[in-house]
Amino acid sequence: MENTPRPTTSEEATIQVLLVEDDERLARLTARYLQEHGIIVTVSASGTDALLQTSRHTFDVILLDLMLPGRDGLEVCRELRTRTDVPIIMLTARGEEADRVLGLESGADDYLPKPYSSRELLARIRAQVRRARGKVGPTSHPVQAGRLVLDPRSLSASLDGKPLSLTTYEFSLLRVLAERAGRVLSREQLLDLVKGSADEVFDRSVDVHIFRLRQKLEVDPRNPRLLKTVRGAGYMLATEAEAEP
Repeated sequence: MENTPRPTTSEEATIQVLLVEDDERLARLTARYLQEHGIIVTVSASGTDALLQTSRHTFDVILLDLMLPGRDGLEVCRELRTRTDVPIIMLTARGEEADRVLGLESGADDYLPKPYSSRELLARIRAQVRRARGKVGPTSHPVQAGRLVLDPRSLSASLDGKPLSLTTYEFSLLRVLAERAGRVLSREQLLDLVKGSADEVFDRSVDVHIFRLRQKLEVDPRNPRLLKTVRGAGYMLATEAEAEP
């Protein structure tokens, strides 16, 4: 079911959110709060319906419950990632680090354990939208690091002239590394530099996103030459000379 909020002229009025939640009461309360703040909310009660909605409509953010009837949130997230880079925030009562990592590995951009604060959820939605629309970070000019080129205005990236399919968080992470190519950045530094709001709250999330980036950047992700690990220190995007065998 689709709900249209009261008219407003704020930027947030243009945000379209798909809320996938089978708890009718929680879905109703969450949708009402978001609508009161100018968000347009569509609610789905199952993974199957969520996939149908995303094939018919364009959303700015998907709020995806992990525990769903039929197809669970992880399965839905994986399928969505085969056809869209829309930001996905996983919502679940399973808040252990292993569960959060599993959600990120499935393609989620952020993770919020239940019970969550509606105010924090709104902040995370807006942060994801700012990132997706290229409004995070002080620079908007193209960034080039060797064979890699990133355009913050269009959120597009290419390697050797071939386009890369990146989520908004992957783009932001790669951009931070490219702007500091040849410099080692710790997990903590990456978290501080990438997030636009309270997006990533544990350092292992960086490892998951680095793993996903390597799948898209490297010929052999297990032996990376471009996106390197510096043991005990962090990660580094190699300069052209450093990337050579």
